Amino acid sequence: MGRLAPRPLLLALLSLALCRGRVVRVPTGTLVRVVGTELVIPCNVSDYDGPSEQNFDWSFSSLGSSFVELASTWEVGFPAQLYQERLQRGEILLRRTANDAVELHIKNVQPSDQGHYKCSTPSTDATVQGNYEDTVQVKVLADSLHVGPSVPPPSLSLREGEPFELRCTAASASPLHTHLALLWELHGPARRNVLALTHEGRFHPGLGYEQRYHSGDVRLDTVGSDAYRLSVSRALSADQGSYRCIVSEWIAEQGNWQEIQEKAVEVATVVIQPTVLRAAVPKNVSVAEGKELDLTCNITTDRADDVRPEVTWSFSRTPDSTLPGSRVLARLDRDSLVHSSPHIALSHVDARSYHLLVRDVSKENSGYYFCHVSLWAPGHNRSWHKVAEAVSSPAGVGVTWLEPDYQVYLNASKVPGFADDPTELACRVVDTKSGEANVRFTVSWYYRMNRRSDDVVTSELLAVMDGDWTLKYGDRSKQRAQDGDFIFSKEHTDTFNFRIQRTTEEDRGNYYCVVSAWTKQRNNSWVKSKDVFSKPVNIFWALEDSVLVVKARQPKPFFAAGNTFEMTCKVSSKNIKSPRYSVLITAEKPVGDLSSPNETKYIISLDQDSVVKLENWTDASRVDGVVLEKVQEDEFRYRMYQTQVSDAGLYRCMVTAWSPVRGSLWREAATSLSNPIEIDFQTSGPIFNASVHSDTPSVIRGDLIKLFCIITVEGAALDPDDMAFDVSWFAVHSFGLDKAPVLLSSLDRKGIVTTSRRDWKSDLSLERVSVLEFLLQVHGSEDQDFGNYYCSVTPWVKSPTGSWQKEAEIHSKPVFITVKMDVLNAFKYPLLIGVGLSTVIGLLSCLIGAPPPTPATSALLEEVPTSSTGVNERGTQPRLTGGIALLNKKELYKSLGFFFPNHKNSPRKSLSYVQIEASKFLYFVYFMMFTYTFHFEKKEKCKSTF
Repeated sequence: MGRLAPRPLLLALLSLALCRGRVVRVPTGTLVRVVGTELVIPCNVSDYDGPSEQNFDWSFSSLGSSFVELASTWEVGFPAQLYQERLQRGEILLRRTANDAVELHIKNVQPSDQGHYKCSTPSTDATVQGNYEDTVQVKVLADSLHVGPSVPPPSLSLREGEPFELRCTAASASPLHTHLALLWELHGPARRNVLALTHEGRFHPGLGYEQRYHSGDVRLDTVGSDAYRLSVSRALSADQGSYRCIVSEWIAEQGNWQEIQEKAVEVATVVIQPTVLRAAVPKNVSVAEGKELDLTCNITTDRADDVRPEVTWSFSRTPDSTLPGSRVLARLDRDSLVHSSPHIALSHVDARSYHLLVRDVSKENSGYYFCHVSLWAPGHNRSWHKVAEAVSSPAGVGVTWLEPDYQVYLNASKVPGFADDPTELACRVVDTKSGEANVRFTVSWYYRMNRRSDDVVTSELLAVMDGDWTLKYGDRSKQRAQDGDFIFSKEHTDTFNFRIQRTTEEDRGNYYCVVSAWTKQRNNSWVKSKDVFSKPVNIFWALEDSVLVVKARQPKPFFAAGNTFEMTCKVSSKNIKSPRYSVLITAEKPVGDLSSPNETKYIISLDQDSVVKLENWTDASRVDGVVLEKVQEDEFRYRMYQTQVSDAGLYRCMVTAWSPVRGSLWREAATSLSNPIEIDFQTSGPIFNASVHSDTPSVIRGDLIKLFCIITVEGAALDPDDMAFDVSWFAVHSFGLDKAPVLLSSLDRKGIVTTSRRDWKSDLSLERVSVLEFLLQVHGSEDQDFGNYYCSVTPWVKSPTGSWQKEAEIHSKPVFITVKMDVLNAFKYPLLIGVGLSTVIGLLSCLIGAPPPTPATSALLEEVPTSSTGVNERGTQPRLTGGIALLNKKELYKSLGFFFPNHKNSPRKSLSYVQIEASKFLYFVYFMMFTYTFHFEKKEKCKSTF
């Protein structure tokens, strides 16, 4: 039994597999429709073969026995003649909803359309399986639904808050079990659903009616067996419009409810009359300060029912109550509760009159008063809704008061005569009445620039004082006030002061003050009641250019080398306040090139605080050789001890005048240069010249370069012990003199040699070979050593007094040195290496024979068929297309590095141009020999060759 148990399951699966095929479906059961409505029958097919889009044929039979062709999706002549006219009018049509689905639509169904409808599909399957058609029955009922208003459509005119009712009758005499659904719809500015009763007996309020439905304000009731009543307990302005009653009939089909017809009827038009509401107040009222303000708001309305008013008094500085800034003073709500402040009262005199009382008025009570009135009507379930609202015209209220009476005077207690002088202004309040205990005074300071009379000038605020004595600075004075340059003060109850510690040229102009009177209010606050302007005070002084004159004088006009040079400078100034002077001694000396301008050097300086500083005085042997001192406030003396011939030139005093600014700070007022004082030594001493000579102007790389700097002396003969020289060698490494000279080596008069560092291997040596000759040698010359060489000589001569005098520096003319390459040595080693490598590789090729091709070499060799004699079919010798590939990659890069000098493995950067070109040639010969040897590596031919 255990083995036979699975047999029923296998049979069931086999039967399912055999029964699988095309399935055509239409709705199951019976479709019920009402005369005059539209009939829609869907049909779809599944589990089919062939194209995805299927065709459908519809047939009809009134009894279900013989079917008449009705419509087709693919055959035009398929319908019977009976239905051709309805198809042309569009009453019968097919609508495809998918490739495998279609709908049959029959509009305005008639009793003759009752019967059986068959949907069939032509076969596109490889084998005939499944069903190819399906049938559904349709019943057509007579229209037995009656809908209408309970009375002829009225036009209701209501006031907001009043109730109203609307009725609609609906009944059906259908022989089948059907349900009715009802919807009340309002057509106003927009169509809205008010309240609906579904076919399942549920209520659904429309959008915006949910709260009114739940509160019971809007209800739907049934009256008798066929009447439906819409009740609204409190009408709103939004309820105005035309009301329709829409009734639909539903029947159960295939477990779901299906609407079979719908009817609508106009029930009534509701008009909501607006509530008349007005609020009136006095137009203009004037009241004295400290008295009471009494305003009355009278209400007018056409409502006499149980509406309740809500009254609100508000205040604004402007006659428009909608603008920001208005505030509520008092309010009486609909429950007659008053909300106000202690000094304001709101009273209800009678049913239509409301009084506002403001006690102890002040200036701040001047403005516009408004009366806001709202009417509230009671709603369902103790709710309230607003039915009307009105705002009165503004009541203008003016509060009269006795303003303070006073005068303001401004005078300058300190007037500047120069820039940086102080300025002080005093603003006084005079003629004030006694007993002004509730008044205080504050001040505002203003500045106006001096302009021509026809120019528009705006005033700039310097500082303003509020009623609580808070001082605020303007943009012009904020920073200077924080720095203490602007000082605002009040020394007495009636005097305000403004002081500028250091007046600048930009501060010149007109100044005036504004004194404000502030009145104390009942809440202890202060309100500005009056402003009084002073007459302006002009702060001005004439601007004149600063004048600074410096005169230099030499007390001893004639002196010799070794003596002391003295120069005094006398300073005079004008239009400079409290000047102090700084002095700089300059020397103008000629340079070697007569076409160039003279060179100016700064020697020593003395600042305005009498601090001495050596500027460009570089003579280490005479550090204390120059002195600059202050003789008087306007006179300075310069001394230079043990003068030398190299000190010759034009000497001047550069004087700068400084004015004090802000205490310890100084401002540059003017600068002037004195007349020159010349130091010119009249001497018949020797004249020195320098020249450069070389026996090797053109050398081979690696040879020794010798350069002689020869000094000649003209004029008086000197003892060699009375002469010394500072010699420096320079080189310009270019064919011209377009580059800056480079210092190579120097030898001072004490015999100390200094050599500069260089980036190549050649060495330098500098020596004195005779009294007037100095030798520079370049050992192991390199290519970079070519160029123009010259020497610079500074002679020193001993004076009769025993001191050394420095002469003017002299320069020799340059000599050009050329560094060549030794071609034989450059070619010797590459040639030997190439020949040796070629011979070794040739011998190895003959002894070993041709190596088997590898993947690396096979891609580089061009395969050409050859004969037994070693000649290819074209009659030529085999050729190598990629012999270089047999080299190691690194060696290839090194070899090609001469042709590609920018490669990282290239050795070319350290070779000369001639060596590079020679190496290119030798490497080319080497590769040609290597290629030639490789192609004739066959062992038999090598043996016959050798």
